[in-house]
Amino acid sequence: MSHQEKTSFASEEQERRYSLKTMLYLFIPSLLGILIFFVPVTLAGRTTIPLDHMVTGARYLLGGLDGWYALALIVAGAAYPLVTGNWRRSVTDRVFTVLKLLGVVAAVMALSGWGPALLHTPDMLPFLFGKLVIPVGLIVPIGAIFLALLISYGLLELIGILLQPIMRPIWRTPGKSAIDAVASFVGSYSIGLLITNRVYQAGQYSPREAAIIATGFSTVSATFMIIVAKTLDLMAVWNLYFWLTLLITFAVTAITVRLPPLARMDDEKSDDEPGVPRGRRLVTAWRAGLDAAHHAPSLMRSVALNFKEGLLMAISILPSIMSVGLIGLLLAKYTPLFDWLGLLFYPMTALWGLDEAMALAQAASTGLAEMFLPALLMGDAGFVARFATGVVSVSSVLFFSASIPCILSTTIPLSVGRIVVVWFLRTALGLLLAVPAGYLAQALVGG
Repeated sequence: MSHQEKTSFASEEQERRYSLKTMLYLFIPSLLGILIFFVPVTLAGRTTIPLDHMVTGARYLLGGLDGWYALALIVAGAAYPLVTGNWRRSVTDRVFTVLKLLGVVAAVMALSGWGPALLHTPDMLPFLFGKLVIPVGLIVPIGAIFLALLISYGLLELIGILLQPIMRPIWRTPGKSAIDAVASFVGSYSIGLLITNRVYQAGQYSPREAAIIATGFSTVSATFMIIVAKTLDLMAVWNLYFWLTLLITFAVTAITVRLPPLARMDDEKSDDEPGVPRGRRLVTAWRAGLDAAHHAPSLMRSVALNFKEGLLMAISILPSIMSVGLIGLLLAKYTPLFDWLGLLFYPMTALWGLDEAMALAQAASTGLAEMFLPALLMGDAGFVARFATGVVSVSSVLFFSASIPCILSTTIPLSVGRIVVVWFLRTALGLLLAVPAGYLAQALVGG
C-alpha cells in the first residue's frame, strides 16, 4: 500500500472513529438524562424517578441542617439583587426585592418558631417551608446538574428540527421555537425566556411570536413538576402526569394564540428562518444533533455551568416563593379573594360533575400568585381533583412569584394587563381539559 493510500485510509478511519465518538456524545448523555428524569426505579420499596431518589437521599444526609440550607439560599437570593444592583432596574425589580427580603423574615420565622401563632399552624409556614421550599432548594440545583445531559448534547436541536412542520400551523411560531418549548420543560422557564429574548432581539421572532412563546411555552420544568407531583401524591403516575400535562399545556397554547390579546399583536420581523429541503428532515435533524454534540462543552464544564444556573435560579425563586406563597396562603385562608376569583372558573370544573368542583376552581385561581399554591391547597383532595390541580398549576404558565417578573424583565412587549388576561384564558381552558384528563388517568391506573 502506497503512502498516499495509507494516509487516505488513516484519514477515513479517523473520520469513522470521530463520527462514532460524536454519535456516542449525542446518545449516551441524552439517554442517561431520559433515564434520570423519566424512568421510574424502585429503591427501598419506593418507586419513583432517579432524580427524586437523589433529592430524598440528599435531604436524608442533611438531616436537621436542611432548614438551614434552605435559609442560606433564601438569604443569598435576597442579597443578590442588592449586591448586583439589579433592584434599580425597574419598579418590578424593586417590588420583588422587597418581597425577597420579606421572604427572609418568613424563613427565619419558620425555622425559629418566632412570630404570630396563626403563621405557625400546620398549613402555613411549616407546610410552606418543609414541604415546598426545602425540596425546591434541593431539587433545582441537583436537577440542573442532570439537565445538562438533556439540553447540552444535541437532543434539543434534533427535536427542534423534527418538530418544525407542526409549529407554524398549530402554534403560529417558527420551527426553532420548539427548542424554546422543550428547553422550558426540561430546563426552566428562565432558560426558555433567555433563548426567546435573544432570538427576538436578533429579529428572528416577531413581537407576537415572542409573546406566544413567553406565555405559552415557558412553563416550569420537569424538576418543578416533580415537587408538584410529590405534594399532590402523584409520583406513582409520574409519566402519565408529565405527558398529559405537556399535551394539555401546548393544546391550551394552540387555542390562546388565536384569541386576543395575543392574536392582535404585531407579527412583523426582520429575519425569518429557512425551510428544510423536502425529504431531508430526518437527515437535517440528525446532522443538527450531531453538530451540537460535536461542539458541546465537556461534561464537567456543562455540569458546572448548569449547576451554577440552577443555583442562581434556586436563590432567585426561593425568597419569592416564601413571601408570595405565604401571602397567597393567608389570602386564601382569611379572605374571600380567591373564593370570588374561583367563581369565574367554577363552570369549567362543574361541567364535568366533579365533587370538588368549587374547591378546584378556587385553588386554581391562587396559581396567579404562586404556581405551587393550588397543590398546597388540594393535597388532600380526591385523585381526579389532585391530578387536575397538578396539570393546571403547570399549564397556566404565568404566576407573579417568578415567571411574570422574568417576562417583564425581557424586551418582549407584554404588559401586566395582557399577561393577566392570558393567564385567565389559560387557566380556564386548562381546567376544561385537565378534569377529563384526571378521569382518564384514574381509569388507566385502575381507580
